[in-house]
Amino acid sequence: MLSWALTFLIIAIVAAVLGFGGIAGTAAGIAKILFVVFLVLFIISFVMGRRPRL
Repeated sequence: MLSWALTFLIIAIVAAVLGFGGIAGTAAGIAKILFVVFLVLFIISFVMGRRPRL
């Protein structure tokens, strides 16, 4: 998930440098959403892994 977020971030940066504002904005938005999803899943898996087993 994090690799996809970084891929879209790189696409957004390249598109912004080349002057494609719409594509850059869309790619940056997708990268933000994927990063937030990654963080939520990471925190959930971290908390669930730290629980004592019954």
